[in-house]
Amino acid sequence: MPNLVLFGDVVRSRRDAVAATRWLRTLTADLSTAYTPDEIAAPFEFTQGDELQGLLGLAADPTRAVLRSALHPDAIAMRWVIVAGDVDEGRGPTTQRSGPAFIRARERLGMASAHRELLSVVSGEPETDDLLDGIAPVLGELLADLTDRQRQIAWPLLVDGLRRADVAERLDVSRATISVAADRAHLRGIGELARVVRTLLGRATMGPL
Repeated sequence: MPNLVLFGDVVRSRRDAVAATRWLRTLTADLSTAYTPDEIAAPFEFTQGDELQGLLGLAADPTRAVLRSALHPDAIAMRWVIVAGDVDEGRGPTTQRSGPAFIRARERLGMASAHRELLSVVSGEPETDDLLDGIAPVLGELLADLTDRQRQIAWPLLVDGLRRADVAERLDVSRATISVAADRAHLRGIGELARVVRTLLGRATMGPL
């Protein structure tokens, strides 16, 4: 049956395996509550202290995981691969599942690492994948370039969906301060790229939205 396979690999995890494991434990708990039970096809789980795996239904938004992992206050740099495809029937956490989409995700993770790409998305539809190959890595790069302060502002804007005025009130700064910081961080562009990735993936797997 078709699902969305997510692999999140901690970049340079061997430099501090303890910190990588601690971060993945935090992220696993966060994502487990960020998605509804209907969206999760198998529980999130991580392996060997450096890779998180998730299995979502086709209607779920996988970019939510990418944004939350990149903008979290305790974030450690990660490389993400999202693959739509068939998954073998089974139970248990994602790390105990298998199928063609898992094989493809593993292949794409190796390719992304070789090309130093931080986000790779595969829909299984050739024309859509040509577009995603150009868009997804740019989204990954923009997220990775954010400073701690920019991530603090980006979370309420891109994850919580607040208006700039509301973010300013939450952080006890002026709206102008938020606007300048958001523009310098290209947060509007990041949000738009995430929306395009979601839309392209959704249309390729579920038809027009």
